[in-house]
Amino acid sequence: MTDAAIPAQPPVRAVSARYRGYAMGLLLLIYVMNFVDRQVVNILAEPIKRELNLLDWQVGAMSGLAFAIFYTVLGLPIARMAERGHRPFIIASALAVWSGFTALCGFAQNFVQLLLARIGVGIGEAGCTPPAHSLITDYVPKEKRASALAFYSMGTPLGSLVGMALGGLIADAHGWRMAFIVCGIPGVILAIVAALSLVEPRIRATAQDLKAKAQQLRDAKPFQAALATLRKKRTFWLVSLAAAIKAFIGYGQAPFAASFFYRNHSEEVAALAASFGLQSGGFLGLALGLMAGIGGAIGAFAGGVIADKYGGKDYRAYVSVPAIASLAVIPIYVTALLSPSATFALGSLLFGSILGTLWYGPVYATAQTIVPPHMRATAAAILLFIINLIGLGLGPLAVGALSDTFAIGFGLGEAEGVRWALFVSAFAGLLAAALFWLARASIRDEMEG
Repeated sequence: MTDAAIPAQPPVRAVSARYRGYAMGLLLLIYVMNFVDRQVVNILAEPIKRELNLLDWQVGAMSGLAFAIFYTVLGLPIARMAERGHRPFIIASALAVWSGFTALCGFAQNFVQLLLARIGVGIGEAGCTPPAHSLITDYVPKEKRASALAFYSMGTPLGSLVGMALGGLIADAHGWRMAFIVCGIPGVILAIVAALSLVEPRIRATAQDLKAKAQQLRDAKPFQAALATLRKKRTFWLVSLAAAIKAFIGYGQAPFAASFFYRNHSEEVAALAASFGLQSGGFLGLALGLMAGIGGAIGAFAGGVIADKYGGKDYRAYVSVPAIASLAVIPIYVTALLSPSATFALGSLLFGSILGTLWYGPVYATAQTIVPPHMRATAAAILLFIINLIGLGLGPLAVGALSDTFAIGFGLGEAEGVRWALFVSAFAGLLAAALFWLARASIRDEMEG
């Protein structure tokens, strides 16, 4: 493809530092809602399993595979829309859709209905992160890119915190169905705020410019061009696969964390909950949410800050940080699983969450910096396609199937089944660390700016 065929990046209007702060805060809040609606199912997995008579593999399919297939596939065409469309409107529309389907989860009467509602959540959430990454990259200067994307990525742990804490407390008081309804409604309101206040920084083109650009896009085949560019980027594929394995571990273990404590530490959890005047579900939601939320937010932000600080001198920092963290988290998590104390296990998860999210900022910044500006949303979508298809699509299903295999196939029972499923899955972090480390050899030569 000739240079003339490459669509020119639309001019970008600079935003003020004050507005940038507001927009980043609003985008973070939207991403928090993204994960509230995505992760609330994790704290509700055990009561849903009991009421609807599900196996663990069905819990995994409901929380992961059903969501991930549509989330990952639709992310690609939505990213192409974001390359030339109004990104704030795309984000706001997606937010309204996924929030509505979250509320509908509360009306499901069987596995199939719940599965379909979760598919709807995935369809909506596909329109959030690719345009948001592209928008953030236009809002902030290059030297603050990793920090800005890491700040946005704090929505993952913060959303998990809110979703698990709120879901557990509401489920204890009013049942798991009401938890879905309450978590879905605020997103519809937030969608209106986003549509009215988020600014598209691209400068509007004239009708003649739009016609010329449309012809350029038809001639250039931009998706194929992005793939052709990324195909030559060894770093991108190594980092994407490493991040997908990290997501496989994180997403795979999340739906079964509460089940692990319910099944292995029920008496201690009940006693701890009573000491705070709570029931087990509300206590576990708060405890797991706080561990994952506080630790994950610290890790996500710290990863971006560290990458920006050292990556400016040597791009290898963008992959060295997640490689080291991927190794360090394994013994912490394994020790928590084998501990006879629920209190110790919960406390250990704080440090595990810090190390487990250090990769967010460096990985997303690498994807945004390894391609030309007009391919950024597509690069983010392809990265998320790989991460979510492997991580979110297969992780919960695989851990659930492992749990059933250990529990039923090997006759260990539900308590030990979920423990050993979580134990085995943790060691996938060894492969992630190796892939991150291999990317050190090529990252300095492949970054574009």
